[in-house]
Amino acid sequence: MLDAFLWGLLATSSLVLGGLIISWFSLSKKALGVIMAFGAGTLISAVAYELIYEAVKMGRGSFFPGIGFFTGAFTFYFSDLLIEKLGAKDRMSIGATHPSKIVVPMILAIILDGIPESIVIGLGVFEEGTVSVAMLVAVFISNLPESIAASTGMKSGGWGLKKIILLWICLAVIFALATLAGYSLFTNTSKEWFSFIQAFAGGAILMMLANTMMPESYEHGGKLAGVFTVFGFAISVIVVILEQAHP
Repeated sequence: MLDAFLWGLLATSSLVLGGLIISWFSLSKKALGVIMAFGAGTLISAVAYELIYEAVKMGRGSFFPGIGFFTGAFTFYFSDLLIEKLGAKDRMSIGATHPSKIVVPMILAIILDGIPESIVIGLGVFEEGTVSVAMLVAVFISNLPESIAASTGMKSGGWGLKKIILLWICLAVIFALATLAGYSLFTNTSKEWFSFIQAFAGGAILMMLANTMMPESYEHGGKLAGVFTVFGFAISVIVVILEQAHP
């Protein structure tokens, strides 16, 4: 159980790293767009090969993977609409300003983005007995541009560095606990329901990518966004291949 928590903490430690980067460097909007595109590419690969493909294999002959996929996608969609109404519409917008008055909806929005990924890491540790390196890398990389973009907005909204870093540390711990939950809450789950959960996470992550990360990366990264999305996807696939070759 401790292993699951620590793997989850490692995957989400990039949130803290993103906040620190903003304190050390000033990144252009184009650079942030390209980084976000790279992170999106790694997650697309992880969704395809680590989540949906595995879910279909486990739930073969049943409708569980398909139902889980669409349930996850539309759960994220409607939850995202609700959080937008609370004031966190631009949580991943590069260059947006995030005043402290929207801290609660912003935290809810970031949790909505990160919980499915964290639970999946815990599920992988439970199922395989070890962490999926491909999923770990994908989550770590994709969290980085989200943290950088949000931290930039917080900084321009008057947040102090200590407050920003403390927020990311708290969220990293929350996500690590979600990883632990993914590991410990499904010990008696059948393969069919296991496939439902994995597909649910895949649908939620894919909807998040399409509605938040990818539009933002293209708006600021331009044509290079496509190039770095392909690079991110390719690197994630290579990690999967190497992981399968050396179980």
